[in-house]
Amino acid sequence: MLQGTPSLAFRDQGEFQISDFRFQLAPPWPPPIDAVRDALLAAYADGSWGKYHGPHCERLREMLAQMHGVPHAWLCSSGTIAVELALRALKVGPGDEVVLAGYDFPGNFRAIEAIGARPVLVDLVAGTWAIDAEQVAMAIGHETKAILASHLHGSLAEMPRLRAIADERGLAIVEDACQVPGAVIAGKPAGAWGDVGVLSFGGSKLLTAGRGGAIVTSRDDVLQRLRIFCERGNDAFPLSELQAAVLVPQLPMLADANERRLTAVRRLLAACSELPGLVPLKLPEEAGTKAAFYKLPWLLTGNQDDCDSPQFEQRRRRYIAAAQAEGLALDEGFRGFAKRTGNRCRVVGELARARGAGAGTVVLHHPVLLLGNEMIDRVIAALHKIAAHSA
Repeated sequence: MLQGTPSLAFRDQGEFQISDFRFQLAPPWPPPIDAVRDALLAAYADGSWGKYHGPHCERLREMLAQMHGVPHAWLCSSGTIAVELALRALKVGPGDEVVLAGYDFPGNFRAIEAIGARPVLVDLVAGTWAIDAEQVAMAIGHETKAILASHLHGSLAEMPRLRAIADERGLAIVEDACQVPGAVIAGKPAGAWGDVGVLSFGGSKLLTAGRGGAIVTSRDDVLQRLRIFCERGNDAFPLSELQAAVLVPQLPMLADANERRLTAVRRLLAACSELPGLVPLKLPEEAGTKAAFYKLPWLLTGNQDDCDSPQFEQRRRRYIAAAQAEGLALDEGFRGFAKRTGNRCRVVGELARARGAGAGTVVLHHPVLLLGNEMIDRVIAALHKIAAHSA
């Protein structure tokens, strides 16, 4: 773990204390951070911002490897391409199968298709947005080569169980930790359970450089294949020195920011656990496990048995419109893959939970979680108001 971690702090707290209630609950991201400004100015002053090979990428690789307790970190242009690169580095290719959840980030499905492999869809764990390890075990066939396990919306996949399944069946794991940098599962960093862990530094992410991604691994062969595939006279999928320069000061702030977000989530869920029409996330309670929050989810209820109907989608749109009118940075979740046809993937089971998640998930964006109890109480009041008007 990184030592001497400073706190993430807004340079001007008053910046968000304006009269418009809407903007009080939807602050911009990323916030103004002095250390990031200083890093930008220093990179300009020493000219490292424009170098192919400078000190910042090397430092970032070292910090990411240390953070995850692995020897290797590889930087790239996005979390999306990182998934494809990870699969290629694990020698997954045409004719192979990759198991993933029927509710997941759309780029993950496309990354599997991009390398000529076939997605295999399984359902979620009940009450979560995480892939069901037991269904993964049942879905494995002769062509299955890898498992793609994503940690979504504060739900953490069952990595100890998935790791055991993969080791028993000779499979590789790509662990998508793009939404949860700094999360811990059974005492081990999220991203470190897989043969390959994937991170994202997109503009809305907890660690942000506007764009960018990374791969972490303990496997020397994976690193070698990454080098061979990516190096084409120069790196074909690079993270720039300037992007690395602004990420380096953010990493030591992550643990404190994650703790503050988790505290806010607990306060919010405790006050909204029984709101009609909403099923909240169940926080993980296992020893040595701590979630991180990029999006805080709820599942809309009421007509889950007909979650594919237009009326259900209209209901979600009305709920989101009401929330946004109250100033909440609330939006829909992913659509999921449960409606994909058999010529694109193999589907295991009915995917009932994935279908429900794709139709009924709403998510609260993370920036408000850092603004303190007063702001969280305003979020709580807004959610209660919407629930009262919807009853």
